[in-house]
Amino acid sequence: MHSFGTRRPGAASAVALALLVAALAGCQGGGTTSAPSSSEPSGPAGSRAHVLAVKIDNVGPARPQTGLDKADIVYVEQVEAGLSRMLAAYSSRLPGVVGPVRSARETDLELLRQFDRPTLAFSGAQSKLLPAIAAAPLEPLTPETDPDAYFRGSDRAAPHNLYLRPARASHTTTGANAAEDIGLRFAAAVPGGKRVAGRTVGYPAARFSFTWSAERSRWLVSMDGTPARTADGARLAAADVVVQYVTVRPSLYQDRWGSKSPCTETVGSGSAVVLRDGKEYDVKWSRPAADAVTSFTTRDGERMTFAPGQVWIVFASK
Repeated sequence: MHSFGTRRPGAASAVALALLVAALAGCQGGGTTSAPSSSEPSGPAGSRAHVLAVKIDNVGPARPQTGLDKADIVYVEQVEAGLSRMLAAYSSRLPGVVGPVRSARETDLELLRQFDRPTLAFSGAQSKLLPAIAAAPLEPLTPETDPDAYFRGSDRAAPHNLYLRPARASHTTTGANAAEDIGLRFAAAVPGGKRVAGRTVGYPAARFSFTWSAERSRWLVSMDGTPARTADGARLAAADVVVQYVTVRPSLYQDRWGSKSPCTETVGSGSAVVLRDGKEYDVKWSRPAADAVTSFTTRDGERMTFAPGQVWIVFASK
């Protein structure tokens, strides 16, 4: 329990409660609770995905990552000091090992409400965020809750060497695709789009580039100017890339050095760019409430379709 100096116990409790309420409201920072949304996922009836979401380290010493190529969706978000981390959503298949696993952020709680009570694998969190994680509609999977599922690798130094073995975790999966589960539709391309060679998204201290490979029919991923690979040497490549423009603001939390954690607002609406089949499509995104899924539509109001395969969703500041 954290000390609040000379505050009375009642004042300390009020501060803690305010932090919890704000976190549960999502990055909106105390927004009102909305009625259940009418937006419904479009996955196969009766086969909702049981998603395993893993918070993955992405600084230089953490690369190459393990198991990232098996994810249905890879979310990329900004964290402290302008760096990035990834949240990988697994459901249609589980890797033998995934990691390095790192700590959760406020952004993850709002983002994961799109799924039906997912499992969140993470290595810890800022102490004031832990009550919000405990109250969130998800199953926490940490080295404390499931120690047999984790191990420390010997190939790199801590904290960049914590890995998860999903098969040893208290998690089961239905095999449904996590992307389809939240309404992404894999189908023939919609009309329009323009041919592009690639696209780059920059954070203050991180950069992601996606280059079209006609030979592989995939967008090859590079991080900070270097081709991104998995631990076994496979090049990371996405069938689809979504650059989703969102509001990124300081959250209520900070790291041990006093740096404010960014909070990415994924409820609302805005513009996005979808890369598929060597083309770029300007689209709109909408998520009316935290309990709703995110929809992507063309400027003509047609539902955007995606090429079958792994989807990367990169949150970029408006």
